[in-house]
Amino acid sequence: MEVFHRTQLAAELATHILDDDLAPASSGLFLGARRRTGKSTFLREDLCPELRRRDAIVIYADLWQERDQDPGDVITEAIREEMARHDGVVLRFARAAGMERVQVGGLAFTMDRVGLGKQVSLARALATLSDECGRMIVLIIDEAQHAITTARGSNVLYALKAARDKLNMGPHHGLRIVATGSNRNKLAMLVEWKDQAFFCAPMQEFPVLGADYLAWVRDRAPASAALTVDGLMAIFDRAGHRPEWMQAGLSALAARGDWTADEAHATFAEAVESRARARIHNLLALVGLLSPLQSAVLRVLAAQGRNFVPFWTRTMDTYRMVIEVDDGNEATEPINLHTVQAALDALKEKGFLWRSVHGVYALEEFGIREALEEGGLLTNSTWRVTVMGQKAA
Repeated sequence: MEVFHRTQLAAELATHILDDDLAPASSGLFLGARRRTGKSTFLREDLCPELRRRDAIVIYADLWQERDQDPGDVITEAIREEMARHDGVVLRFARAAGMERVQVGGLAFTMDRVGLGKQVSLARALATLSDECGRMIVLIIDEAQHAITTARGSNVLYALKAARDKLNMGPHHGLRIVATGSNRNKLAMLVEWKDQAFFCAPMQEFPVLGADYLAWVRDRAPASAALTVDGLMAIFDRAGHRPEWMQAGLSALAARGDWTADEAHATFAEAVESRARARIHNLLALVGLLSPLQSAVLRVLAAQGRNFVPFWTRTMDTYRMVIEVDDGNEATEPINLHTVQAALDALKEKGFLWRSVHGVYALEEFGIREALEEGGLLTNSTWRVTVMGQKAA
């Protein structure tokens, strides 16, 4: 599949990450963007190659792609794999672990000695890798908010902070950590909570695809379609800036080659709208299978966002109001700490919710809120408690 390259953005970010005179990036760079908006493609296809072109050692760990593993293990394994590519580093670590005779080619020295609780810390591993190669290391963690869903993942972040502090001082060549996330609120926990490893690190919105991307889409449509960037902009907004949905529009146009401009725009828009309707329908169908309490908890969390306090007495009253007033059901199930916790656990198991190791809950992705809003399930009742001790107007 063809990829739209964002070379200028890659060059700008690479300069921001690598240039020692632009000091904020040395403490870490956190980029937030909604899922399916092209962030991971940009990281793999544009930013990583540009950083390597500038002679950085780039290590990429995707915590979303490897969801069946502990996020701490995913990050540590990505570092081990990079180390294994450098024979000199392997030899040095083998000796540090007390192995005088080492078979480098067959990796008789097992790299699982590198990491938390092993003979060689991550800070020492990364420092030696940088020193051996004489180059800066850039560690990119995609969907980094998942790191704080487990104790090991959270501990790895602290180990990386120690490595960052070690490599960005003295004779070493530097370590830059770039973290991305598909939910700004969740990603913000890594930099706004004072007990987190990267407290106060800079965070910014990852720019969505713009007019240059839409011109690229236009140029891939049949010539007779005469699509315009302005016409595609409204469609792209409806798509939530998801390039995958725009591909559906191109596929619809490819079915025939003879179009008028009006027909082409209408066909393209309908293809995208069809994807949007199908997504909302599928999500609402899944919500419809939830128990009354599970549905109420999900909707209250979606409405209240960062102000959601799941076990607060007034939040419990809000669940009851959603069930009895909005849904017209009798609250036959008791609403208490036990049943609400069970509902939260079920929603997490079903893929609706994300939970940090500290017990903070958030929607797994923003699209769930979009579906609930379009389905009319975010009502005055769900907004009833906006902040501790206050009612919605």
